[in-house]
Amino acid sequence: MTVTRRPRFLTCLRRAGAASLLLAGTAFGMMAHAAPALMPVPSSMSMPNGSTPLTGGMRIVWVTHPTALMQRATTRFITRLSRIAGPAGNGEPYVVQIHVAEDPAFLTIQEKEHYTLTTTSHGAHLEADGPAGLIHGLATLLQLVEKTPKGAEIERVHIDDAPRFLWRGVLMDVSRHFASVETVERQLDAMELVKLNVLHWHLSDGTGFRVESHLFPKLQTVGSHGEFYTQAQIHEIVVYAADRGIRVVPEFDVPGHAHALVQSYPELGAQPLPDGTQKGENLNNAALDPTNPKVLSFVQALFGEMGALFPDRYFHAGGDEVVGSQWTKNPAIAAYMKAHGFQSPASLQAAFTAQVEGVLANQGKIMMGWDEVSEAPIPKNVVVEGWRGSKWTGSATQAGHPVVVSSGYYLDLLQPARQHYLIDPYDTRADGLLPEQLEAVHKKLTPFFAPFLKDPNAPPLDARQQALVMGGEATLWTEIVSEQMLDARLWPRTAAVAERFWSPASVRDVDDMERRLPLIQAELEATGLQASQHENAMIDALAPGHTGPLAVLTQATVPVRNYALNHLAAPTGDAMLSAPVAIAAPDSFAAIRFNEMAGRYVQGEKSLAAPLRAQLQIWADNDDAFKAIAKDNAALKDALPASQTLSAFARVGLRALDGTGNKPWRMDADRLIADQEEMFRNSSNHIFSLNLPQPPGGLLIAILPGVKKLVEATP
Repeated sequence: MTVTRRPRFLTCLRRAGAASLLLAGTAFGMMAHAAPALMPVPSSMSMPNGSTPLTGGMRIVWVTHPTALMQRATTRFITRLSRIAGPAGNGEPYVVQIHVAEDPAFLTIQEKEHYTLTTTSHGAHLEADGPAGLIHGLATLLQLVEKTPKGAEIERVHIDDAPRFLWRGVLMDVSRHFASVETVERQLDAMELVKLNVLHWHLSDGTGFRVESHLFPKLQTVGSHGEFYTQAQIHEIVVYAADRGIRVVPEFDVPGHAHALVQSYPELGAQPLPDGTQKGENLNNAALDPTNPKVLSFVQALFGEMGALFPDRYFHAGGDEVVGSQWTKNPAIAAYMKAHGFQSPASLQAAFTAQVEGVLANQGKIMMGWDEVSEAPIPKNVVVEGWRGSKWTGSATQAGHPVVVSSGYYLDLLQPARQHYLIDPYDTRADGLLPEQLEAVHKKLTPFFAPFLKDPNAPPLDARQQALVMGGEATLWTEIVSEQMLDARLWPRTAAVAERFWSPASVRDVDDMERRLPLIQAELEATGLQASQHENAMIDALAPGHTGPLAVLTQATVPVRNYALNHLAAPTGDAMLSAPVAIAAPDSFAAIRFNEMAGRYVQGEKSLAAPLRAQLQIWADNDDAFKAIAKDNAALKDALPASQTLSAFARVGLRALDGTGNKPWRMDADRLIADQEEMFRNSSNHIFSLNLPQPPGGLLIAILPGVKKLVEATP
């Protein structure tokens, strides 16, 4: 395996010394030959028929006349190919013949994305039903190429491919933490390579309004806090995305999450803004006053200006988490509600939603809103985005609404890829809180928690309802995500979610997905993603000159899950953005492979004892080195308990490999395992993560399953 296809954790482990590569050399050496590592899995593919050397690179031959967009797509492909395969040699080039049909619906929800790809020993043929199919076919062709010790090779296969869902998106929140144009474009490049086709761009929230407005200049002079995109930059990003077959759908949240709007134009607010000095004050609570005629006029003008920047027909107007007391505690709004027969804030919001939908329809847009907008009757053509649980997919489609599913795909909850991967957009019972989880902490069901509960009796979607599910989105809110963290928090888990949206529902082999995930991440990094580069920079900043011990710790741990990290970060704010937990990834490739190898070892593959022992010894010895660098480093001290626990786990594993356990050792090992299992449980859902104790520093020991297997197999 070459540097250009190096999994992320190997980059970190270079800092820890050559001995750390023993595990990688065993596990990943096997994986490197399990090609092709395609993600998403195509809808139909023949068995690989060997591989063909690419001694002279590739040459594109157009069967149909290419447009400028198509030529740019193949130019990107050739550039990426050189980064993965290396420069072309002196041999005959591998000829790729391309035929692309016209598609007037390109860059709409009805675009043609089907393609066929055949690679043989003599060349390849790519036939696409439209430009989108060409872009997807080139992404697959790139994944068929592998750099081997003998040089670059391409797998020989026949693929017939099309997506399962038409809407395959990423929500990127740049309100909480701003992202530069370069960073946004980097994510668009990665999205292209895993066949995602919608950037849901969350541009306005309580923290900041991020787009230049000519009509309402205070939105950038006051509400952006100095970080916003000019209209020219918005145009640049929209064009950049379109070139990659990606539509950009903006979100400007109304009537809630309006702090930045009300800060800029206080006369629009339902309540005066808090002064910001009260501890625990939620600055996202601010709401607009829907009874004030100026508000609808403002929304009409603002949405008209913003909508003109985004050619896509869909426009997300938010509508989530409106705090009812913002309205009921305003005497004028309360009187209005009584006079007009609005029994609840939800009914008042529904009326406002209908007005906003009318505004957007008159501007040629289709409104989207979060699932709260469907709690009261609203126009059927409003697209509902479900986020509070899978049951909302059922209720919204039952009411006749098109649906985009975010439930189960919230990346900011820091769940591993396997958890997102197993959730199907059609499953009405897949995501949500269990009643017993709520009862363990809150004995009484409150209106706040009720929308998040699973409905065990939710009926499956019928054919009519399934037809209304447009697709889904991998969603990343950035309260605890800085720009430097963005690449690693989005990827590689977004690639696994992309497979769930593209591939057939029957593609559900989690172990195989985890096998391919590091290889896909390596490809994304070879072609421009900067996850490892940024993580290494964060390690350098935290432990200058002594990076090895921190690298070893963070590659064997994962962050606490759900909202536990938000809770831990509350007292110190942005300090958490540069702590070790900001570096640890939700999927630890090293731990995944260690755990997998431990399972194979206890099943009888005893040749794995040596690499397991070598890796465990590194983890066991790391605590002394970490203590030394943390001694005078306040930023590292919170991670000391995690370092000590990792070392203890490693020593337990070593003793298990020796097969010399006794009763006191067993009791200590069982206690260590039970304590860490409790820590995992304590952040396993929304309720627990906010109410139960969390490990210091927010780090969980990712090698727990593997060590537990070794202990249980010890006589």
